[in-house]
Amino acid sequence: MLYSEKVLDHFSNPRNVGEIEDADGIGEVGNAKCGDIMKMYIKVKDDVITDVKFKTFGCGAAVATSSMATELIKGQPISEVLKLTNKAVVEALDGLPAVKLHCSVLAEQAIKSALSDYYTRQGIDPKPIVGEIEECEACH
Repeated sequence: MLYSEKVLDHFSNPRNVGEIEDADGIGEVGNAKCGDIMKMYIKVKDDVITDVKFKTFGCGAAVATSSMATELIKGQPISEVLKLTNKAVVEALDGLPAVKLHCSVLAEQAIKSALSDYYTRQGIDPKPIVGEIEECEACH
């Protein structure tokens, strides 16, 4: 299985690892059955993601996609973050092997889960904004 230089770099030197104690939103996706669990923490000020951290239990691709996803959303307005797709994460990493594409789906879902939690804490119904969060095919 060949990984791009960017995937290897984000796996070897992941960005934004850790947790935010006073996070405005926390999202967790995946399950122990498929082996990949991602937890995403966000800080929001004036509708902008001011900080984001993640903890991922999983393969190298799961760590790399989590890392890249945090890089893509940090400093971005929520309106832009909501448009982030797993495809954009894969493209930013210069591709992923087909069997690892589910990792990018989990990264997208972890961010949407954290935003959903943020909206719930704000007293806003997150469903119309972030939609339903689905499990990836690899988890079934």
